[in-house]
Amino acid sequence: MIGVFALEMGQDDPTKCTARKMIQMDLAKGVGRKFHASDTVIVLNPYAHRVISPPDRGAKSVLAVDCSWNLAQEVFFRKLGGKHRRLPLLLAANPTNYARPGMLSSLEAVAATMYILGEVEEAERYLNIYKWGPGFLTLNKDPLESYRTSRTEGKVLDSEKEYFPQLFEV
Repeated sequence: MIGVFALEMGQDDPTKCTARKMIQMDLAKGVGRKFHASDTVIVLNPYAHRVISPPDRGAKSVLAVDCSWNLAQEVFFRKLGGKHRRLPLLLAANPTNYARPGMLSSLEAVAATMYILGEVEEAERYLNIYKWGPGFLTLNKDPLESYRTSRTEGKVLDSEKEYFPQLFEV
C-alpha cells in the first residue's frame, strides 16, 4: 500500500480542497511547507520531465501538493525533494475542470497514481469520497488501463500520444 502525504498551499477555496478532505478522512497525512521528501516519495509535479509509470512501483509514498493551477509553476520550482513525476494525460472529473486534460484535483492525481502503480482498489476507495469521483475512472478507463499495463515509461508516453493525439500535434 502506498502512503499519501498532502501539502496544502491554501491558494484555493478550502471547501473544494480535495487534499484537505483526504487529510480529514485519514487517507493522507498533512505536511508543512518545510517538508522535504525522501527518495522513496514520488512528488506529483505537473512540470516534471519524467512520467509516472509501472517501473515506479517500488515507491513507498506519494506527495500531492494542493495549490492553485494559476500559481503551480511557482510552487513546483521550490525544492521539495523526492522523485518528481508528472502524470500522463487524463481527463478531470472534478466539477471545476470537468473533462479538461491534465487539470486534475489532488484526489484525482493521487488516485491516478495508485491506479497506474497497480493499486486499483485503493484508487477506487479514494475516489469514492466524492460523488463525482467514480466518474474519473469512467472518463479515463482506457488510458488508465493502458498506462497501468505498460512495462516502461516509454510505453506510457506512447499510450499518452495515442489517447490524446490532438495535444501532441505540431
